[in-house]
Amino acid sequence: MSVQELEREQAPKKASFGAVAWLRWVWRTLTSMKTALILLFLLALGSVPGSLVPQRSVEPDKVARIYEQSPALAEWYDRFQLFEVFSSTWFAAVYLLLFTSLIGCIIPRTATYVRELRRKPPAAPRHPSRLPHSATFESELTTEEVAGRLRKLRFRVVTGDGWVSAEKGYLRETGNLFFHIALLGILLAIGAGSLFGYRGNVLVVEGDGFANTVAAYDRFMPGSQVSAESLEPFSFQLSEFKVAYQVTGDKRGQALDYSAHLKVNDTPGAPARDFELKVNEPLEVNGTQTYLIGNGYAPVFRVTDGKGQVAFDGAVPCLIEQKTTMTSGCVVKVPDAQPSQLGFLLQFLPTSVPLTDGDHASAFPGELNPEVKVLGAFSGDLGMNSGKPQSVYELAEPEVMKKLKPLVMGTSVPKPLAVGQSLDLPGGVGKLEFTGVKEWITLQTNYDPGRWPALVFAATAVVAIALSLMIRRRRVFVRIAQGKAEVGGLTRTEGSAAGFAEEFTEIVQVLSAGEKDVR
Repeated sequence: MSVQELEREQAPKKASFGAVAWLRWVWRTLTSMKTALILLFLLALGSVPGSLVPQRSVEPDKVARIYEQSPALAEWYDRFQLFEVFSSTWFAAVYLLLFTSLIGCIIPRTATYVRELRRKPPAAPRHPSRLPHSATFESELTTEEVAGRLRKLRFRVVTGDGWVSAEKGYLRETGNLFFHIALLGILLAIGAGSLFGYRGNVLVVEGDGFANTVAAYDRFMPGSQVSAESLEPFSFQLSEFKVAYQVTGDKRGQALDYSAHLKVNDTPGAPARDFELKVNEPLEVNGTQTYLIGNGYAPVFRVTDGKGQVAFDGAVPCLIEQKTTMTSGCVVKVPDAQPSQLGFLLQFLPTSVPLTDGDHASAFPGELNPEVKVLGAFSGDLGMNSGKPQSVYELAEPEVMKKLKPLVMGTSVPKPLAVGQSLDLPGGVGKLEFTGVKEWITLQTNYDPGRWPALVFAATAVVAIALSLMIRRRRVFVRIAQGKAEVGGLTRTEGSAAGFAEEFTEIVQVLSAGEKDVR
């Protein structure tokens, strides 16, 4: 063999890092405690946009307002799924990675915990006085008597020839393990809620009712395992809605209290019961909760067409344009009007006051002087038969309709209509009457079977982490020889030596009770 061949043979070979090695490295990294903490932090961080940015499932009106006021910003929000944070792809990815990481942490920890429980305390060292905590006293006690006193202090005890070894604080590992199990349980509870739960949003006007069916919701978001038969068959009627406002001071106009009075039927045919629905005080029927999440005004209009027939008569929910004064925009569509369809763009003023330029505005959110401004009246095709979906809060392509100039004496800007007043349209095409004011509320119905399990697991996690942080693993060793007892102690938890000193003194006092010359 030549020198070159010998050198090549003796040269160190490069370690191969194949697919199996890569998978093993990925698994070890994913299941490490550091990775689990990072993923938990990312999950908490990812929840922040869900609190700051309006969510479609909770506040669809605010989402629509962002699209209207800042379409470019809304597009970016939608691109990153910030309007649907908790059902977004990136949030689900973090959730599943954390789920996998916790399983990978729990399995080896459980095996280690079982081994620790089965392992006996080690034998006492030859010189316990060399340990961080030590004491010596004269004693005629036997090893069994010492072991008995330590057992009363809830130590696990092992005895040998002239020595006693004791240990306690195993609940520290128990708390650590149960904390990880509780976190996994919380994730499972959330997953169960997503699969078997549902949420729905609906707008209800005073005097109207609601039945818990899929068709009754304005927006319904079921879990993958939810069917129409899964919904609890309750119903209710909104009898009255009241809002109390601050009427004086710097906070004038601020809402103080919301109260919706309902007549609830828990099951079909069941007698109605009264229920007062308030913010954070939901209606609950067999685990299904209904929350009050919004409110607004629904002025009542009557529209008479050109043939003298009432083509529309009812309340129209209006979208809030200014929260502080509850100034709201309304759209009235009258597809049944003859000889042509009618549409109206209106603005509702709860407390109308005149301005110096002759216009009117609302000065207070409460219903003190309700009036309606007619911003536009149109006749023609509303486009409701075109097959294209339309929002009830806007006129589709009003520019293709004929704009009407209402008959008003001496001015082209109509005076706001008070309750009971009407406005005649030119050409005898119809008449708009403002007949009253109602209020609407928006509700969110939520059924989450994982809610109570999540609460139990969360409470378990708090207790478990408290055990893990507060309890110390500590050992006590005693050697008895020639009428003298030598005691030593130490902790297995970093940073807890100072706290163990006082406990060790109490242990020595218990062991030396009835003895003498404690040092």
